[in-house]
Amino acid sequence: MGKKNERLSLIKRIISEELIGSQEELIQHLERRGVHATQSTLSRDFKEINISKMPHPEKGYIYVSAEHIASRTELGTSNLGDAILDVKFSANVGVIITKSGYANAVGVIVDSRKSHDVLGTVAGDNTIIMVLREGAEHDSVMAMLRGAFPTIKSL
Repeated sequence: MGKKNERLSLIKRIISEELIGSQEELIQHLERRGVHATQSTLSRDFKEINISKMPHPEKGYIYVSAEHIASRTELGTSNLGDAILDVKFSANVGVIITKSGYANAVGVIVDSRKSHDVLGTVAGDNTIIMVLREGAEHDSVMAMLRGAFPTIKSL
């Protein structure tokens, strides 16, 4: 396994085992394990392995991977569907409104579904813009969202 793959694997393991709230904190964990990384390297790594920040009741925000987002009950909600407040559509654009701080985590989950109807997402603090494929049925997108977030409130 190459250095990059080892670093990516180690980042995933650290984030799944520890509550990491900053890149500096993660760099320290990596250094203790003999891996050197800069903040710019971590930013690229986060994009590659789908790491995002999510609110945490005690720590403020922590890094989580797409694989672990829904399974981590200590994040303040047992299901991210509870964080989705509204979904609206206009032609081939969908907008998801979330509780403050949850848009990035919800966006990671939407992107990880690799839906034929959703070309991609852009997330802010509490708003996600979904760009939909031309002709995508809004009901189909809502069905995908309900599949990803079973407790999504009826919108």
